[in-house]
Amino acid sequence: MDFGDRKDAGRRLAACPGHRRGAAAGVLDLRRRASRPPGHPAGSPECAARPSSPARSAATPPAGTAPAATTAAPVVGTADRPARSEEVQPVAGAVRLAGSLAIVEGSRGMVVFAHGSGSSRHSPRNRQVASVLNGAGLGTLLVDLLTPEEEADRANVFDIDLLAGRLAGVTRWLRAQPATARAAIGYFGASTGAAAALWAAAEPGAGIAAVVSRGGRPDLAHPRLAAVTAPTLLIAGGRDKVVLDLNRRAQAELRCRNHLAVVPGASHLFEEPGTLDSAAGLARDWFIRHLMP
Repeated sequence: MDFGDRKDAGRRLAACPGHRRGAAAGVLDLRRRASRPPGHPAGSPECAARPSSPARSAATPPAGTAPAATTAAPVVGTADRPARSEEVQPVAGAVRLAGSLAIVEGSRGMVVFAHGSGSSRHSPRNRQVASVLNGAGLGTLLVDLLTPEEEADRANVFDIDLLAGRLAGVTRWLRAQPATARAAIGYFGASTGAAAALWAAAEPGAGIAAVVSRGGRPDLAHPRLAAVTAPTLLIAGGRDKVVLDLNRRAQAELRCRNHLAVVPGASHLFEEPGTLDSAAGLARDWFIRHLMP
């Protein structure tokens, strides 16, 4: 949810709308069993993702490398294909938005980030995940789906239809750019951004290759979940009980290939050592599988 005020975050989660009672049949908690990689068929059980450490994961940056403030994380790219980054202004309808674009030369995949309420394209968590994706050869676009004036109205932050429309507009803009016109596109969403990503991916002809939600609110896309066709990975923290339950319920409504991964010991913001690295690794593997087959 990436709220600046954690108390406010707790109140909003406690007040979230209910869904039909009970989790989907066949959804198991495998936290005490060996972890399995994502990519199982639709309806597959969730699995626990073991937090990575710097010694165990060479592709994932060590915990603590992401900046604590809102400065941009370095764009690393691959050893032979360094990424180039620039600030851009994607057009969505009549609105010009602000974005940070990183392109890896020759990459066949681009991931568009939709952040949660109270955050921005400068989110250090999303930038850390983007850096991991760049290191795997994927391009990224972190974008603010609302203008500063629109963000001042809190109702807009939770207007999933509006956010999804902006995300779809940004995707059309990205496909019109010569450097990214042929790339397969995936969505990475956090909190309310995950709902916007799923809503936009469900639109007819969206052509989205994959969706990843980190600590997301897929339940807010409830009217469109059954229409999503893009392979979808839901990542939730094991200590984030409310959001984990909402993800289980949303997973039961998905008809596409999907998977729910639980990161043990992670709270909503994935601040615990190694947990964000683990989530980034899961996202990287999912996008590589579906954007760069």
